[in-house]
Amino acid sequence: MAGSAKPRATAGLPAWPYLVAAGLGLWLVASPFLLGHFDPEAVQQLARDVTRERGLWAPERRNFWLGVNDVVTGLGLAAAAFLAARRRFVFAPWVVAGLGVWLLLAPLFLWAPTFAGYANDTAVGALVIAFAVVVTRTPGMDPAALADPADVPEGWTYTPSSLLQRLPIVVLATICLLFALPLTAYQLGHSDGVFEPFFSGEGELDGTETILRSEVSKAWPIPDAGMGVVAYVFEILLGLQGGRRRWRTSPWSVAMFGAVVVPLGVISIYFIIIQPIVIGTYCTFCLITAAAMLLMIPFALDEVVATGQFLVRSKRTGRPLIATFFRGGLLGDGRRSRGRPSGAPRLRWALKEMARGVTAPWNLVAAAAVGAAAMLSPLLIGRDAALADSLHLVGALAVTVSVIAMAEPARALRLLAVPLGLWLIAAPWSIPGTAAIATLSSIGCGALLVLLGLPRGQRSEERYGGWDRAVV
Repeated sequence: MAGSAKPRATAGLPAWPYLVAAGLGLWLVASPFLLGHFDPEAVQQLARDVTRERGLWAPERRNFWLGVNDVVTGLGLAAAAFLAARRRFVFAPWVVAGLGVWLLLAPLFLWAPTFAGYANDTAVGALVIAFAVVVTRTPGMDPAALADPADVPEGWTYTPSSLLQRLPIVVLATICLLFALPLTAYQLGHSDGVFEPFFSGEGELDGTETILRSEVSKAWPIPDAGMGVVAYVFEILLGLQGGRRRWRTSPWSVAMFGAVVVPLGVISIYFIIIQPIVIGTYCTFCLITAAAMLLMIPFALDEVVATGQFLVRSKRTGRPLIATFFRGGLLGDGRRSRGRPSGAPRLRWALKEMARGVTAPWNLVAAAAVGAAAMLSPLLIGRDAALADSLHLVGALAVTVSVIAMAEPARALRLLAVPLGLWLIAAPWSIPGTAAIATLSSIGCGALLVLLGLPRGQRSEERYGGWDRAVV
């Protein structure tokens, strides 16, 4: 019977974002003929040099197959987006988003030999994902969850999912993206050099070029800087996706956001650690992007904690975990945030909202500074000196721990600075041939890390429900 028909999972979704995505698909079909994918003369000599160095297919062959991929992907994108706009199939919007992800990855797997081809696929892929996931809500979300206006978790004093809370991450990811694009262009053979103001490298190469052409970089089957671009695009898009209630209406997006921000931030520190130890130099752009990615982590943790609490409580009430994870659910006992108080200065209020859940006690700031000094101390004592690697490694870990602990839900992590400091104190007696300056540096930094890692530091008045017990 017509009256018993269930509403479509795509009901209520606007059609125009998918029509724009369909138009992007048609552009993708035409672009290879306009950008020279099928023209052997379009390939530059630099791309041929990268081909020899990396042992890749001939650049003309890669350019041809990138053009074929654009035509096929564009046709599939236009068809899927048209079906999504007509609300014919619930899976069509997800196909659109999936094809957008593939467009970000395809020029990396095929080592796009022209900048036009790489930029075109990357820009179209990012826009397609934006129109499929950010501009419109994803299909299948629980209508009851969307109807409930409560956005503050039980026991919390604020909503961790406001756009202002995510804005610092979006800004930092945009900065990282701008730094990663020229690195990717160099690795793909679109430019003959990268600006490096401080560090020298091997032969005629500077520090950044040495790292981008190192064996560590070559161990990746695709340009590692290009994977950074993909990660930053995801961070920007997921940072803009959803509203103030997404910690309970879209747990999957919070989980994906946290998975991109937190682990990749830690991995970026790992690459900074191995640069002087394995390669023997630094990369200025890499240091900047690693610092920016590390700063993102404290701003993302509170939302991840709130989503985890919601899923645990939902499971305890008998709701299916998988369905709640992908469709969201009701809170039941939450409340709605009040927004900006009347008469409050808009800028001051916005800055306060951005930093809720994040504080920077003097001891953690000092511990991060001590860690940075230890990490860079090999530049003063010499990279070949005994203890140089130990100071660099422990210093980088101390910076990581101290910055993440600035998120109040992760404040207990600061205690990891204590064993790191104890190792630096003991290291001069464990590593033979240590010079006096290195010994003093190690013991001094170690003692400071121990003393600075013990105090909890000043805490704000914010509350995090049952997680308050972990803020020690």
